[in-house]
Amino acid sequence: MRLTRYSDYSLRVLIFLAAKGGELATIPEIASAFGISRGHLMKVVQLLGQLGYVETLRGRGGGLTLGMAADEIRVGQVLRQTEGSFDLVDCFATETVTAHACKITAACKLRGMLGEALHAFLHVLDQYTLADIIEGRGAPLRRLLQLT
Repeated sequence: MRLTRYSDYSLRVLIFLAAKGGELATIPEIASAFGISRGHLMKVVQLLGQLGYVETLRGRGGGLTLGMAADEIRVGQVLRQTEGSFDLVDCFATETVTAHACKITAACKLRGMLGEALHAFLHVLDQYTLADIIEGRGAPLRRLLQLT
């Protein structure tokens, strides 16, 4: 299983903002810290704002900050909201007839096994918050992100 760049960038934005400790950040600042496209980050930040994870302050002196406490942001929930689809294989698709429909889906147990594994994966990530990611790593993260 591989997460999309969208989810990866979403988590990076949240980690960056948490590492800033309440200070405002800008999209160019985050893009520079991670070496990623501003355009991609603008889309990510827009969704994170709609979901309430990020608060955007417009105008001169504006920027981004966390929209809720880091200990309220569950990693599993962020992934559910940013990942788009967790269809690991064709038989996960909600439509029963697709161009790549598997002939053995009706008799195969793989779908159930993969579904169970996906559930376990998300369950583990639901136990962790953004605060857990940065806990005890504030200074090293700030240094790596060039915030100090």
